[in-house]
Amino acid sequence: MNHNDQLQIRQNTISQLFSDPVRLLAPMEGLTDPLMRQILTQIAADLGRPYDWSVSEFIRVTQHVLPAHVFYKYVPELRHDAKTACGTPIHLQLLGSEAQLMADNAAYAAELGAPAIDINFGCPAKTVNSHRGGSVLLDEPETMYQIISAVRQAVPDNIPVSAKIRLGYTDTSRMDDIRGAINDSGTDWLTIHARTKTQGYKPPAYWDKIQSFNALDIPVIANGEIWNAEHAQNCMTQAGTKHLMLGRGAVTRPDLIAQVDSNINDTGMMTALAWEDLITHQIKFLEGQAKTEVILVGRYKQWLAMLTKGYGEAKIVWDDMKREKNKAVIISALQASVG
Repeated sequence: MNHNDQLQIRQNTISQLFSDPVRLLAPMEGLTDPLMRQILTQIAADLGRPYDWSVSEFIRVTQHVLPAHVFYKYVPELRHDAKTACGTPIHLQLLGSEAQLMADNAAYAAELGAPAIDINFGCPAKTVNSHRGGSVLLDEPETMYQIISAVRQAVPDNIPVSAKIRLGYTDTSRMDDIRGAINDSGTDWLTIHARTKTQGYKPPAYWDKIQSFNALDIPVIANGEIWNAEHAQNCMTQAGTKHLMLGRGAVTRPDLIAQVDSNINDTGMMTALAWEDLITHQIKFLEGQAKTEVILVGRYKQWLAMLTKGYGEAKIVWDDMKREKNKAVIISALQASVG
């Protein structure tokens, strides 16, 4: 297949991906791991509004091309056509500051079956930023340009390359430069978390500041502080885009994607997920794979604590189980919460 044919395939892929409003499950370090992706994408599919795709937790690139087992650890879906069990595609996200290393790792990820490469310029974690990764690079638009351009050149022409950013690092003073770097680098689409690194995750999100990025000739996806359908509508209006990435709100209310699009869901399927219907999924989570039961229970408690913001029943279970370490006891408590 020649260069022009591959370019045409990519353009067709992007046109098809964005022909309707897209809804993505966000990459959240330490939260949307493969097990959580499996659960949340299955719920969305069962409710009749599956995620168009999800993005993996970032894979950190530092000194060399990572071995295959690292890619499979973060994205085991690569072994299954890069899709979850319910068929949701998984795009692979990389984080790093060295353009050639990022390019080499992206090329290898593509060889392993990644359907698209996403580049993280949004992570606000201090440990990441102190090692010149994530959102700190928003103060280096030229470096952003070099990384994206190198990745774009390294992966096959038919593989899309996207980027995820915030509005800036300490402030929004570099937004014009960031927009220019994105424009010139060959990015196929852009996701924007509508806060700076300094603003972290503290409300509000500044959706209106996404508006200026719509001047780019690529799709723009809005992200940040979307907890319910009203927030989603306000975000789309203020940002001037119909495309959304759902993060913590989708973990707190796993039915959020269906609630957001309930006005266009004409399948007759239920769009809200009652607590009793969520019990099965929580038990599946607790029966999932992890290095140890302690780790699995800890991960579940993280989710349960977030569910307390969306379900009153979760608060009752959380109050009783927050110090419990036995998985079987927690499963029994979940089953009793609907008895």
